[in-house]
Amino acid sequence: MVLEYKLVAAEEQRRRMDKAIRTAQFVRNHCLRYWMDGENVGKNDIYKHTTKLRAEFEWAKKLNSTAVQAAGERAWSAISRFYDNHKRGIKPVGYPKFKKNVRSVEYKQSGWKLDAHNKRLTLTDGFKIGVMKLLGKWDLMLYRQEDIKRLRIVKRADGYYAQFLVDAQRHFDLEPSGKTIGLDVGLKSFYTDSRGYEEPNPRFYRKAERALKKLQRRISRKVKGSKNRQKAVMKLGRKHLKIQRQRKDHAVKLARCVVMSHDVVAFEDLKVRNMIKNRKLSKSIQDAGWREFRRWIESFAKIMGKIAIPVNPAYTSQMCSRCGVRVKKDLKTRMHMCGCGVVLDRDHNAAINILKVGLRMVGHTRTAGVIQETLVEMEEDLNSGASVDEARIPPL
Repeated sequence: MVLEYKLVAAEEQRRRMDKAIRTAQFVRNHCLRYWMDGENVGKNDIYKHTTKLRAEFEWAKKLNSTAVQAAGERAWSAISRFYDNHKRGIKPVGYPKFKKNVRSVEYKQSGWKLDAHNKRLTLTDGFKIGVMKLLGKWDLMLYRQEDIKRLRIVKRADGYYAQFLVDAQRHFDLEPSGKTIGLDVGLKSFYTDSRGYEEPNPRFYRKAERALKKLQRRISRKVKGSKNRQKAVMKLGRKHLKIQRQRKDHAVKLARCVVMSHDVVAFEDLKVRNMIKNRKLSKSIQDAGWREFRRWIESFAKIMGKIAIPVNPAYTSQMCSRCGVRVKKDLKTRMHMCGCGVVLDRDHNAAINILKVGLRMVGHTRTAGVIQETLVEMEEDLNSGASVDEARIPPL
């Protein structure tokens, strides 16, 4: 669990935090270069290299030793992700890159002190940042000091934040609602559920686009390197940060309501990274925030003891939710009309199909490949004249 507070810091403290962040960036990039130039460099070699960096560079020694290790771990995280993607055949594999704009530094259980009662944080490493006040609603008195495993200092457009990683599990005991729901996300409406309800799409970025363009024009008029240009850049950054927070707040509240009201939630297992390659729809897809919404559904389902099922969306828009016959339609066709007499909105029909497939998977662990095979075999049976209930399902 992560608890976040805003830091009340003086100008000199902000400069010193910037130095600590740049030092962590240097260590991370230097470890990555060490891996690129070496042979058979492993995680332990990265740890040893961070120790050498502190001995070689006097200014790097100012950063706490655990923070230097954490920076090395960031480099190894990028390296191990590259290896894993290569083994699994994921393309692009994501070759590790050097970072030029790192905005955070991470400490382990040393280099800082916490006064939970007065909400004061003290950074005690060589940069001598000192005492800062914490602004936030979370009560740190509920947790033991040893349960706080890591501290991360994050720089954003509107200031600096402290994130505490607490070793604690959240759990809510809720009465079963006896309800299930299938969700089909879209651009016209944020989602359409299996009962036909359409959640409006807020379109936060689209609504703020005019103001963003105005702020971008202000930046272009300023002299590069001037303080006025820096102020204009900060204003633009704060506007983008507001949009990001609006999108997150919408996803959190919506996901919480959906999960609390239903025992089983089936949703589309979309590959957003591939979908945004469509230049005509990429801005709208990113503005919708489907990935954020899915992440919070899965998180709340785990906390509340509910079931969240990702369903491969293949053929869910094409198959009839009553008779199972495949009715081909392009993206412009928004209504589903079948020979059996069903006339439904395209997304409503897809949501019902998503719920049906999800309910068949309850209590079973399936990979995306198995789900795809299930849908293909269902389609073959339904096209041959079988009903939805008679369609064969592969053995579990």
